Amino acid sequence: MLILQNKLLVSAVLGFLTAQFLKVIINLIINKEFKLERIVGGGGMPSSHSATVVALAYSTGKTYGVTGFEFASAVIFAIIVIYDALNVRKETEKQSVILNLFLSSEYLEKVLKDVDKSKWAGIVLKEYVGHTPLQVLWGSLVGLAISYMVCL
Repeated sequence: MLILQNKLLVSAVLGFLTAQFLKVIINLIINKEFKLERIVGGGGMPSSHSATVVALAYSTGKTYGVTGFEFASAVIFAIIVIYDALNVRKETEKQSVILNLFLSSEYLEKVLKDVDKSKWAGIVLKEYVGHTPLQVLWGSLVGLAISYMVCL
Protein backbone atom coordinates (compact mmCIF):
# COMPACT_ATOMS: atom_id res chain seq x y z
CA MET A 1 0.00 0.00 0.00
CA LEU A 2 1.25 3.40 -0.98
CA ILE A 3 0.14 5.10 2.26
CA LEU A 4 2.49 2.87 4.28
CA GLN A 5 5.42 4.55 2.53
CA ASN A 6 4.57 7.81 4.31
CA LYS A 7 7.02 7.61 7.22
CA LEU A 8 5.50 10.62 8.97
CA LEU A 9 2.05 9.08 9.07
CA VAL A 10 3.32 5.60 9.94
CA SER A 11 5.50 6.98 12.76
CA ALA A 12 2.70 9.04 14.29
CA VAL A 13 0.09 6.26 14.07
CA LEU A 14 2.44 3.60 15.42
CA GLY A 15 3.52 5.95 18.22
CA PHE A 16 -0.11 6.45 19.19
CA LEU A 17 -1.03 2.75 18.96
CA THR A 18 2.06 1.65 20.89
CA ALA A 19 1.36 4.11 23.72
CA GLN A 20 -2.29 3.06 23.90
CA PHE A 21 -1.34 -0.63 23.98
CA LEU A 22 1.21 0.08 26.72
CA LYS A 23 -1.55 1.71 28.80
CA VAL A 24 -3.41 -1.61 28.86
CA ILE A 25 -0.26 -3.52 29.86
CA ILE A 26 0.75 -1.01 32.54
CA ASN A 27 -2.78 -0.95 33.98
CA LEU A 28 -2.74 -4.76 34.08
CA ILE A 29 0.60 -4.81 35.92
CA ILE A 30 -0.13 -2.01 38.40
CA ASN A 31 -3.85 -2.47 39.07
CA LYS A 32 -4.03 -6.21 38.37
CA GLU A 33 -7.03 -5.70 36.11
CA PHE A 34 -7.52 -5.89 32.37
CA LYS A 35 -9.35 -2.78 31.15
CA LEU A 36 -9.82 -2.73 27.40
CA GLU A 37 -11.03 0.87 27.77
CA ARG A 38 -7.38 1.87 28.26
CA ILE A 39 -6.73 1.06 24.58
CA VAL A 40 -8.89 4.04 23.56
CA GLY A 41 -9.00 6.09 26.77
CA GLY A 42 -7.14 9.33 27.35
CA GLY A 43 -4.81 10.06 30.23
CA GLY A 44 -2.47 7.65 31.92
CA MET A 45 0.98 6.19 31.32
CA PRO A 46 2.43 6.74 28.78
CA SER A 47 0.96 9.80 27.09
CA SER A 48 -0.23 8.83 23.62
CA HIS A 49 -0.57 12.54 22.84
CA SER A 50 3.15 12.99 23.40
CA ALA A 51 4.05 9.76 21.63
CA THR A 52 2.11 10.81 18.54
CA VAL A 53 3.41 14.36 18.19
CA VAL A 54 7.01 13.54 19.08
CA ALA A 55 6.98 10.72 16.53
CA LEU A 56 5.59 13.12 13.95
CA ALA A 57 8.18 15.82 14.76
CA TYR A 58 11.12 13.41 14.71
CA SER A 59 10.10 11.76 11.44
CA THR A 60 9.46 15.19 9.90
CA GLY A 61 12.96 16.31 10.87
CA LYS A 62 14.50 13.10 9.47
CA THR A 63 12.51 13.35 6.23
CA TYR A 64 12.66 17.09 5.46
CA GLY A 65 15.53 18.30 7.64
CA VAL A 66 15.35 20.58 10.64
CA THR A 67 15.68 23.91 8.82
CA GLY A 68 12.42 23.89 6.88
CA PHE A 69 8.91 24.96 7.73
CA GLU A 70 7.76 21.32 7.92
CA PHE A 71 9.89 20.58 10.98
CA ALA A 72 9.09 23.94 12.57
CA SER A 73 5.36 23.29 12.12
CA ALA A 74 5.62 19.79 13.61
CA VAL A 75 7.59 21.04 16.63
CA ILE A 76 5.16 23.90 17.34
CA PHE A 77 2.26 21.45 16.98
CA ALA A 78 3.99 19.09 19.44
CA ILE A 79 4.54 21.90 21.96
CA ILE A 80 0.87 22.90 21.83
CA VAL A 81 -0.39 19.33 22.22
CA ILE A 82 2.01 18.51 25.07
CA TYR A 83 1.16 21.77 26.84
CA ASP A 84 -2.52 20.91 26.53
CA ALA A 85 -1.97 17.38 27.89
CA LEU A 86 0.03 18.68 30.86
CA ASN A 87 -2.01 21.73 31.76
CA VAL A 88 -5.47 22.14 30.28
CA ARG A 89 -6.44 18.46 30.35
CA LYS A 90 -4.89 17.98 33.80
CA GLU A 91 -7.00 20.83 35.17
CA THR A 92 -10.08 19.28 33.59
CA GLU A 93 -9.20 16.05 35.37
CA LYS A 94 -8.96 17.81 38.74
CA GLN A 95 -12.28 19.57 38.19
CA SER A 96 -13.95 16.29 37.21
CA VAL A 97 -12.88 14.66 40.48
CA ILE A 98 -14.36 17.51 42.52
CA LEU A 99 -17.55 17.69 40.46
CA ASN A 100 -18.06 13.92 40.70
CA LEU A 101 -17.77 14.15 44.49
CA PHE A 102 -20.26 16.99 44.48
CA LEU A 103 -22.68 15.13 42.18
CA SER A 104 -22.60 12.05 44.40
CA SER A 105 -23.05 13.88 47.70
CA GLU A 106 -26.11 14.17 49.89
CA TYR A 107 -25.56 17.94 49.82
CA LEU A 108 -26.55 17.98 46.17
CA GLU A 109 -29.78 16.17 47.02
CA LYS A 110 -30.67 18.99 49.42
CA VAL A 111 -29.64 21.81 47.10
CA LEU A 112 -31.45 20.40 44.08
CA LYS A 113 -34.50 19.08 45.91
CA ASP A 114 -36.84 21.05 43.63
CA VAL A 115 -35.02 20.10 40.40
CA ASP A 116 -35.97 17.06 38.34
CA LYS A 117 -33.45 14.47 39.52
CA SER A 118 -33.40 12.74 36.12
CA LYS A 119 -31.53 15.76 34.73
CA TRP A 120 -28.48 15.26 36.95
CA ALA A 121 -28.68 11.85 38.62
CA GLY A 122 -26.17 9.34 37.32
CA ILE A 123 -23.89 11.91 35.72
CA VAL A 124 -20.25 10.90 36.09
CA LEU A 125 -17.56 13.01 34.48
CA LYS A 126 -14.49 11.30 33.07
CA GLU A 127 -11.64 11.86 35.53
CA TYR A 128 -8.76 10.24 33.68
CA VAL A 129 -7.93 12.77 30.95
CA GLY A 130 -4.69 14.61 31.71
CA HIS A 131 -1.04 13.69 32.04
CA THR A 132 1.74 14.12 34.56
CA PRO A 133 5.20 15.24 33.43
CA LEU A 134 6.45 11.64 33.83
CA GLN A 135 3.66 10.30 31.60
CA VAL A 136 4.53 12.93 28.98
CA LEU A 137 8.23 12.07 29.20
CA TRP A 138 7.59 8.35 28.68
CA GLY A 139 5.13 9.04 25.90
CA SER A 140 7.73 11.23 24.20
CA LEU A 141 10.34 8.48 24.52
CA VAL A 142 7.91 5.94 23.03
CA GLY A 143 7.24 8.27 20.09
CA LEU A 144 10.94 8.92 19.61
CA ALA A 145 11.81 5.21 19.65
CA ILE A 146 9.02 4.27 17.24
CA SER A 147 9.81 7.04 14.76
CA TYR A 148 13.53 6.27 14.95
CA MET A 149 12.81 2.65 13.93
CA VAL A 150 10.40 3.68 11.18
CA CYS A 151 12.87 6.20 9.74
CA LEU A 152 15.89 3.87 9.65
